[in-house]
Amino acid sequence: MSDPTSEMPIRDAATVLLLRDAPSGVEVYLLRRVRGMPFAGGMTAYPGGGVDPRDADAAVGWTGPVPAQWATAFSCDEPLARALVCAAVRETFEETGVLLAAPDGGEVVVAEDDGWEAHRKALLAREISLSQLLASTGLRVRADLLRPWAHWITPAGETRRYDTRFFTAAIPPGAVPRDVSGEADEADWVSPAQALAEYESGARPMLTPTRHTLARVARHATVADVLAAAPTGPVGAVRPRLEREGEQDVIVLPDGTRERAPVRLRSR
Repeated sequence: MSDPTSEMPIRDAATVLLLRDAPSGVEVYLLRRVRGMPFAGGMTAYPGGGVDPRDADAAVGWTGPVPAQWATAFSCDEPLARALVCAAVRETFEETGVLLAAPDGGEVVVAEDDGWEAHRKALLAREISLSQLLASTGLRVRADLLRPWAHWITPAGETRRYDTRFFTAAIPPGAVPRDVSGEADEADWVSPAQALAEYESGARPMLTPTRHTLARVARHATVADVLAAAPTGPVGAVRPRLEREGEQDVIVLPDGTRERAPVRLRSR
């Protein structure tokens, strides 16, 4: 898709706030993107990435809210809604080894042995699609484990722009995320409060959407509370503007709030 305010194309993307309950409260699985990456290098982020055209394959096995419901949530057509959910599942598997899929009527598979690792690498290398992986293993996407959370669009003026839908999901029983993507140099469970405090101290750079979505999670005491707080109607798109204020880039949110833009946002 493209934005009429800019000649730069916008790529559809999906990202997942993977959650667990801990003694201190909710924790989120956070990655720190490798420094030097063309977009958001050095930034804290969630597992996620751009939609692969094959993510829209209508033959994919499916359990949970149908694509039409996701289309309503994210104000898009059904093929894109299917692709966004599948991209969320695929990217989570590629970047953490956690596969939000299960046999029909069964429990989520714990994809940790060598065979599953070979599948993950083949998916990462685009040798197979998610639909092909699920068909060969008798699994179905568990769309019922995901919730819509937010929708942010990269400001005009950036050379890499994303129309990103954010999902939340509880880590399935028995699943253990691993730092396997090669795109992160740190990966760990962190409480939203700790991550936000580290942001304020300058120790944890993050983009504006990451900070705002984390702040919403921080309001809740349990994963069940977070999932229950997911929007039940259309998720409005947040379209910030990027402005220059003296020597500093500033992010201007739709409500007029002005925030200093992260230094790495404009990396080329």
